[in-house]
Amino acid sequence: MTDLSSFPIAQRWPAAHPDRLQLYSWPTPNGVKVSIMLEEIGLPYEAHAIQIGKNETWTPEFLSLNPNGKIPAVIDPNGPGGKPLALFESGAILLYLAEKTGKLLPQDPALRYETIQWVFFQMAAIGPMFGQVGFFHKFAGREFEDKRPLERYRAESRRLLEVLEKRLESRDWIMDDYSIADIATLGWVRNLVGFYGAGDLVAFDTLKHVPAWLERGLARPAVQRGLTIPAA
Repeated sequence: MTDLSSFPIAQRWPAAHPDRLQLYSWPTPNGVKVSIMLEEIGLPYEAHAIQIGKNETWTPEFLSLNPNGKIPAVIDPNGPGGKPLALFESGAILLYLAEKTGKLLPQDPALRYETIQWVFFQMAAIGPMFGQVGFFHKFAGREFEDKRPLERYRAESRRLLEVLEKRLESRDWIMDDYSIADIATLGWVRNLVGFYGAGDLVAFDTLKHVPAWLERGLARPAVQRGLTIPAA
């Protein structure tokens, strides 16, 4: 049996199936990226709910795996060379799982890097911007009298949506085929118009291709399953 005892996080959240990939997450836009990916590729895994509302990401056990204190993080007991591999940062985990299984990432080198480019676009732009819109539109930031920060993030979020709109005007997916680029981005767009309730703020209904892409993505059974893993 695989021994995960060297990982402090496995002591706080014990593995019932230590031979499977261990997912430490919560169903936020970053969290569901990895659960959706795992559902899509069919790799056996075990999900552990790290409740951000209870500040569990700041416990010593979680920080020992992810020093950034954010979800998700994973331990693959069957990493490179058959040795356990611990990873944090959702984009890196998506890339690792794609390369491990040979799925959802083109084999052609040029297309591979183009796909990674769009994953980075989500990580460096869409995620941070949409997160700020959520703070200033839905959460504590809405109480600020100075509305310039909200306007700044609203305008930038709209610009990023227009980048996606242009990309999707002649294709069903961000690449020609469904890939980790779509998995990285779907949860964030869903949260922008759903959980954050910012659809009107960014004039989401004036777009044509992004809403259609979101609908296609959410219709995938693996996406539907992944959006609720781990269970709250």
